[in-house]
Amino acid sequence: MRRAGSRPRTLIRYPSPHNFSHRLDFKVDTVRIDKWLWAARFFKTRALASRACDLGRIESNGFRAKPARDVRPGDRLQIENDAGRFAIDVLGISHIRGPASVAQTLYRETEASREARLRVAEERKTMQQYAPLPVHRPSKRDRRRIIQFRGRA
Repeated sequence: MRRAGSRPRTLIRYPSPHNFSHRLDFKVDTVRIDKWLWAARFFKTRALASRACDLGRIESNGFRAKPARDVRPGDRLQIENDAGRFAIDVLGISHIRGPASVAQTLYRETEASREARLRVAEERKTMQQYAPLPVHRPSKRDRRRIIQFRGRA
């Protein structure tokens, strides 16, 4: 109940965070590079994408990219992450992370980059034949021998 002399409360409605339609109403021609890398699924989180930019693992059109640099369709990016080095051409812009099938339409990897990544993966696979992984963790005695071999003790 309202007391005498008091003003009625006004109800303010904010857009629901679960409704993405308000984000898609406008046409975007640029977006931050860290946000685009996250949306294109090169990194799991935007923080990881930002960190990669800070460490110099991302180049845009031949220049080191800071996290706030804008990405436009037609840009050439050099990306280094856990999966390898990618040389890609940006085809589309997105500021929201969608399914992988949609993310793959945002860029096109160059043929030279794809061949180089496959060659590195094949070399890594063949190296496992010559240096197999150990069956178990090293014991305390093994660790001491490793440290002694490396010359730290």
